[in-house]
Amino acid sequence: MEITLGTPALLFPAISLLMLAYTNRFLALAALIRRLTESYRQDHNKAILEQIAALRYRIRLILWMQSGGIASLALCVAAMLAILFKLENIAVILFASSLSLMLVSLVLSLLEIRVSTNALTVALRDLEQQ
Repeated sequence: MEITLGTPALLFPAISLLMLAYTNRFLALAALIRRLTESYRQDHNKAILEQIAALRYRIRLILWMQSGGIASLALCVAAMLAILFKLENIAVILFASSLSLMLVSLVLSLLEIRVSTNALTVALRDLEQQ
């Protein structure tokens, strides 16, 4: 298989957009956690503690999503360097590893979306029961 410098470069825009989306999710969760923490300090509602625990899990997922994305980008750069040094077999392995890490990052993203959707469903159900 022949791999050119442009092949790994194709992932750069995708990884950049993914990292931006992951960062936005992280910032939104951080703001929510801060609001919930302040609410808990005011009324010590145990339900808020449960929500914060679920948000902690989501934050961990986002950490792993971002880690996978960053590692994917690093392996893309390493693959491009291997191509420049005419190490085609190593470049293919690095690029395949980069694609694998991006896939892991996307699967974690899907898991985080499912957790988020479940939390919203519970909140809506509680609202409907009131």
